[in-house]
Amino acid sequence: MDSTAKNAEIPEESQQDQTQIHQNPLPILPTASISLSLSALIPSHFLPPKQFAAAASSNKLKIPSQISSLSHFSLSSSLSQPKAFFKSTISANPLQNTLTLNPLRPSNPSGAAALRRAAVVWFRNDLRIHDNECLTSANNDSVSVVPVYCFDPRDYGKSTSGFDKTGPYRATFLLESVADLRNNLQARGSDLVVRIGRPESVLLEVAKAVGADAVYMHREVSHDEVKAEEKIEEVMKDEGVEVKYFWGSTLYHLEDLPFELEQMPTNYGGFKGKVQGLEVRNTIEALDKMKGLPKRGDLEPGEIPSLMDLGLNPNSTLGQNGKTAANASLVGGETEGLQRLRNFALECKAKPNSGSKDGTNDNIYGANFSCKISPWLAMGCLSPRSMFDELKKSASSMISAASNKKNGGTGASDTGMNWLVYELLWRDFFRFITRKYSASKQQSYAPATACTGAAA
Repeated sequence: MDSTAKNAEIPEESQQDQTQIHQNPLPILPTASISLSLSALIPSHFLPPKQFAAAASSNKLKIPSQISSLSHFSLSSSLSQPKAFFKSTISANPLQNTLTLNPLRPSNPSGAAALRRAAVVWFRNDLRIHDNECLTSANNDSVSVVPVYCFDPRDYGKSTSGFDKTGPYRATFLLESVADLRNNLQARGSDLVVRIGRPESVLLEVAKAVGADAVYMHREVSHDEVKAEEKIEEVMKDEGVEVKYFWGSTLYHLEDLPFELEQMPTNYGGFKGKVQGLEVRNTIEALDKMKGLPKRGDLEPGEIPSLMDLGLNPNSTLGQNGKTAANASLVGGETEGLQRLRNFALECKAKPNSGSKDGTNDNIYGANFSCKISPWLAMGCLSPRSMFDELKKSASSMISAASNKKNGGTGASDTGMNWLVYELLWRDFFRFITRKYSASKQQSYAPATACTGAAA
């Protein structure tokens, strides 16, 4: 059979396809991929008839011609379904999702943010529930909260000068404050874990036991306290536990100061001039209910130690006649401190101070002309902000009536709450200046000069 006859056997449609192939050639693909597509993807009934294959072979069509002829059989429609099915299979498979190396936090039912599994709150000189940003933040951020107080052995015993580092009266007041804090936490569904030991060891042990994500604490100001913070931060970093710091021991917040702490004036007059007019932050309301201790770890709350456990003689708090000393009337704890504060505010309101003849403020109310609230401030049973807020509410009528005699008033200018704010401002100055010179990065400083200038 001649070539003319052979061409006559080729269908008319095939001739048209060949004409389109020469006009729009496709890129040449590897033969291996073509054979794979033919054998694996194309059903047998889609393959060209034998006579078509023979005609194509006799004419020695190029690879692109074969691909173009396959497109005539609508291969795209036959392959689209497996492709879409493969895609939906991957998206539905949870094993294909990206994994994270860090533990996932439980989701917050409110959808606001992820919650921590557990947080450790280290109580220091902040033995209170009210106006405690550290405790409130931990309670809001976590599924469970572990309040901890450590009796550090380094705070007890004899100093190099032979004196008690912590005397029996202060220790008694502290033990009462810790007991009151535990009662207040238990009343809100939580508890206080009490340990005797170095905080860097105790907190690490507790964090490991409960699988805590973070340790919350208030910053302090003295050299030894700053050193303790650095040690805790170091050991927690090795374990991947975050350390979150807060500030709550002064009337004015550290972040609100109009200067960096390194540039703080070293005398009270300069400090007072800089902070004059600053706003006092609002107090934080006490939590009505708290997250409980985590079930993991089976933590025992522990017993509050006695004076003997701390190496102190219990009889030293008794007077020479064997009776309780006068200082024992100062009962430690947040409950007692708040009651004293309210009583002092009512006393100031009931007896407005008329001032002395020379205009000085030597007629302050209370025993020995003092509010007698300093011990509760020192232990953190009261916050300066709550003290300011309570007096502002209770003594507003007295303060509005007080004015300077030079302006025709009848009261002294520094009476009532004004006098107390000045005292709290002095306290702020000493705490800020101590923090400034307690930083480990500070190479040279002269705290004696700073204190002398302040006193002057």
